[in-house]
Amino acid sequence: MISQPDQSLTLRGPSSVVSARTSSRPHVSSRSKRYNRSHAGGSSYAPQNEFPVFSHSGDVEILIRAGGKENRYLLHKHTLTRCSGFFEASTSQEWSKASVLPLREPSSRELTRIGEESVSSSGNDVSRHRADSPVPRKRWRYELDPGSGGDDIPMLVQKEASNSSSADSTQSNSLFGGGNATANTPATRKATGHSHTHSTNSFFRSVANLSLAPTRGNQDPPLSQADADLLRDYDNLFRIFYNYSPVLDSINIADAYVQCKSLLTLADQYDALAVVGPRVDHHLLQFQSRLWKQIAKYPVSYLRLGYLSRSKVIFQEALIHVVGQWPAGERSIRQSFPDIVLDIIEDKVDELEETVSRIESRLFRLNLTNSRGERITPGTSYLDWLAVSLFRQWLADNTSPAPMPAPASTRGHSSRDGGTSSRAAAVVASTATPPNLASLGRTYRTLGSATGASYLGHDECKRFLKLTPELYSRDNLRRFEKRIDELKNAAREIVRPLMGSGLELELERGAATPGAAGASGPGAPIAPSGMTNYLTCVRVMERDLPWAIED
Repeated sequence: MISQPDQSLTLRGPSSVVSARTSSRPHVSSRSKRYNRSHAGGSSYAPQNEFPVFSHSGDVEILIRAGGKENRYLLHKHTLTRCSGFFEASTSQEWSKASVLPLREPSSRELTRIGEESVSSSGNDVSRHRADSPVPRKRWRYELDPGSGGDDIPMLVQKEASNSSSADSTQSNSLFGGGNATANTPATRKATGHSHTHSTNSFFRSVANLSLAPTRGNQDPPLSQADADLLRDYDNLFRIFYNYSPVLDSINIADAYVQCKSLLTLADQYDALAVVGPRVDHHLLQFQSRLWKQIAKYPVSYLRLGYLSRSKVIFQEALIHVVGQWPAGERSIRQSFPDIVLDIIEDKVDELEETVSRIESRLFRLNLTNSRGERITPGTSYLDWLAVSLFRQWLADNTSPAPMPAPASTRGHSSRDGGTSSRAAAVVASTATPPNLASLGRTYRTLGSATGASYLGHDECKRFLKLTPELYSRDNLRRFEKRIDELKNAAREIVRPLMGSGLELELERGAATPGAAGASGPGAPIAPSGMTNYLTCVRVMERDLPWAIED
């Protein structure tokens, strides 16, 4: 015996649909609900309420025109004022040029839908309809003003919002054509419902128009690089405001730097660095080792980028390079950085110079002892004293600035004490000139090298001993070189605090050695540096950053 399926179960829908049908309209059959209807050519198409055009809730219209192309944004005042000081000030009561939008009249379809659902609406539905009831809203409008001259910076200018643009934004047409309110009225459906062939042809014509629509963009003139960059920067700015990832190069770090710098400049223009900076920082840090190498090549450029983006890692990395090579790039730094950054650089330079001065004094006091533990003198061991003298002479030559040439007017004229005035001027100039940290760094790198073979080698020692023929012999040469090696080993231990590095470029190579103490402070992990020829032992703490650190 075959059981027949219960027809009442097959015709039932979800519980909410069944309850609404049985309670409000029990006489209407289930065929009155038609699913999967095509709205092609009708007015029931709902425009998207998402970035970049919030058709329903947006109240700030922004037009960006560049090179014949226009990007339109319909965003929210609340979001813009929270992310940008420019929009917060321009939309305030003092500077606002907002206009009140006209109330949109409901269409016949909306009236019919409200009438059908009014019977089954509960208390929550009533409150929802009241919240969605049309109320007067303000709208702001901004347009990009390119300026009158070639040196002018394009800037958003607030305009009076016209009613025509407001009406156009509230009545969006369907992608398949047709957008008026009468396109899907009962009269129109009665006039066109008898012709199935006509509707089929209209559908295929709409699909054909849609497929051909993108070809219109090919007729536009190509954008210049400056216009494309301008459109990209504004689009990235608004994308970040709405927590979207900016469109930046993730392969070529040079192109990524240019794009990030341009975006930060635009964010600084609209007082939005606090929002845009972390996004730029996150994007650049993904390059890791390639980023550290670029910072080593262009420290001043990345110091400014790190300052604008408030990137702790990039700013610290670039600052260490700048301090180690000081005063290289001093002129450009003083012209392009605020005083607070200059004060930080000068403080770190002073700290490094003080540490170098202490270590330099220890090096000049370095001496050898004999078998009885007495210090070497010309009377106790003349050969060993010559080794100490040669080492100190090399140290003085490599830690002192080169003497300045004498002026041409005094060259060759004798002074009263029998010497020449040019020689005296050169000595005064040499003692008055401050040491260059970059040249000092090369000297201390040489002293701190693992082998010490790059200075005072065998040939130099041999030439020095030959200046005293009565002392030159193979045994004396071997003894002389041995004493020079002892001085090198002692000097290597003295300059060890300067050999550390706080650079990510060298820390990531796995050479971190905790417990080293020096200019960077005791107990800090410092990597032995070998990738630069200047000092990178400066440590930058959070208290040294030019912006407040939020907990």
